[in-house]
Amino acid sequence: MRLLGVTGCPTGIAHTFMAEKALKAAAEKLGCQIKVETNGAIGVENALTEADIKGADAIIVASDKSVDLDRFNGKPVLEVSVGDGVSKAEELVQACLSGKVPVRRGAVIQNLNPGQNQNAARQIYKHLMNGVSHMLPLVVAGGVLIAISFLWGIYSFDPASDQYNPVAAMIKSVGGYSMGLMVTVLSGFIAQSIGGRPGLLAGLVGGAIAAGTDAGFLGGIVAGFLSGYLSQGVVRSLRRLPRQLEGLKSIFIVPIVTIGGVGILMMLFAQPCAALNQWMMAALSKIQNTSPVLLGIVIGCMCAFDMGGPVNKAAYVTGTVLLGQGNYYFMAGVSAACITPPLVLAIAATIRRNRFSEDDRTAALVNYVLGFTHITEGAIPFAAKNPLIVIPILMLSSSISAITTYLMKVEVPAPHGGFLILGLVNKPVVWVLCILLGSFIGAVLYILVTPVAKKMTALSEDLLKEETVCLSLENTGKEEVIDEMVAMLYADGVLQDAEVFKKEIIKREKISSTAFGNGIAIPHGKSPAVRMPRVAVGLSKSGISFDSSDGEPVYAVFMIAVGEGEDKVHLQLLSALSKKLMEPGFLSRLKECTGKDEMIRLITEE
Repeated sequence: MRLLGVTGCPTGIAHTFMAEKALKAAAEKLGCQIKVETNGAIGVENALTEADIKGADAIIVASDKSVDLDRFNGKPVLEVSVGDGVSKAEELVQACLSGKVPVRRGAVIQNLNPGQNQNAARQIYKHLMNGVSHMLPLVVAGGVLIAISFLWGIYSFDPASDQYNPVAAMIKSVGGYSMGLMVTVLSGFIAQSIGGRPGLLAGLVGGAIAAGTDAGFLGGIVAGFLSGYLSQGVVRSLRRLPRQLEGLKSIFIVPIVTIGGVGILMMLFAQPCAALNQWMMAALSKIQNTSPVLLGIVIGCMCAFDMGGPVNKAAYVTGTVLLGQGNYYFMAGVSAACITPPLVLAIAATIRRNRFSEDDRTAALVNYVLGFTHITEGAIPFAAKNPLIVIPILMLSSSISAITTYLMKVEVPAPHGGFLILGLVNKPVVWVLCILLGSFIGAVLYILVTPVAKKMTALSEDLLKEETVCLSLENTGKEEVIDEMVAMLYADGVLQDAEVFKKEIIKREKISSTAFGNGIAIPHGKSPAVRMPRVAVGLSKSGISFDSSDGEPVYAVFMIAVGEGEDKVHLQLLSALSKKLMEPGFLSRLKECTGKDEMIRLITEE
């Protein structure tokens, strides 16, 4: 089976490529091909072609930003969040292999659960994140440029100051222009996600009004949604106009109605939004001035709760707004809280490597780089595996980092960059120590609550499932037993065609019997009829006539099914299984198993 994938996250940095990697790994594990298009910060990479789409059996769209879905009309499509692409990749691929994917028709988008349309909250979140993803690069670039200008002095931009430097003033001006576009771009691309090009135009105007009337970030969000839905409604209402008026509609009627309508509405909404903004800033300033501990707890929990999601972004954007007002204290805690989660995992993997599998340990150590550069999302795969335990630990760790940062009165004048901007921090060593304190405490807690990772053989639990394990085979004849086990594989969706795979098994048996003594047989076959690699297991109490080399009956049958071209997987399974079955007393321990789960654990554990 050939699958396609599309991934995209608001920032286009971490989630996008983590989901890509997870989908590819899941497809490889389940024996199918996949090509994944990434919608990252630098644009679309590995774009899906018309030929790719035409030849695809199913498509997985794991994205929290707008992507072109109309090209997939008529194809089975799963549309989920990018977070599901990271944490539920195997489940998504399995759904595609089982044929449980609804076909996308027109503008109707189906979710992972057939028959359920996306809910309103999911749609609103997606539109909001489209605006955030386009806004963030402007904020980061502008904020860092402004911070760089401070290297010449905090007042280096002021001609009346002794610190004045024309180069610093120019850099600060460029950064200011970039930061000044924040609300306008946010509004425009929220509207574009809803209403397309007409929405973008109205959203840019609405955002400019929000920015110019102190309605700020909240006003930009309101303007974006107003523009998007108004544009969508106007375009729909004009669909019946004659084709001859298409040009007039697109460059005259729609822009005037949408821009005029949004502009008037925003002039009315601007003052309430500005008042709400001022109230929020006053509340935060009060907490900041009276209780740095409470402020640190709030910021730490927000930043670590969803690690790049809307709650995290709310804290981050508040910090950038206050940064633009000259408040560098607030952003110091936000940055510390965002840097901490990936460092918790990296430090834990360094101190106690036995708490991680080999693959997980490698990924955890990469979090040193992600944490040092302010990319919180590196902690997500670990949190997704045990969210009820890991997320509270990360929230506590981030809170400790933020609280100590506030107590030590650290100031960070840039909204991003992690440890790359240490030269701009007023107390760089203190700030790093605050972050490491929270991270180390979190790492110790993670180690205390996480069990030692089991060492697995090549026979991982992904290749053995209870659905294809039988504790008591009904038949005693070789061919009948083969039929019984092939039927198990087919019933669980491992095989597309039972007869085609059975012919491969029989063909191999004719070369020489796969019963190699000690009461064990390993029939195996490679076939295009196999959807995913699997090892089926069957026990017989009375024994099976399996043409064994020692003439003895067979009591345990292990049937290996792999896809065509999976030679490496086939050899690895044969090798690992043969070594396992040659262990003294293994068959006796296998016969003593009273449950399927117990049998799988015995086979997979070293």
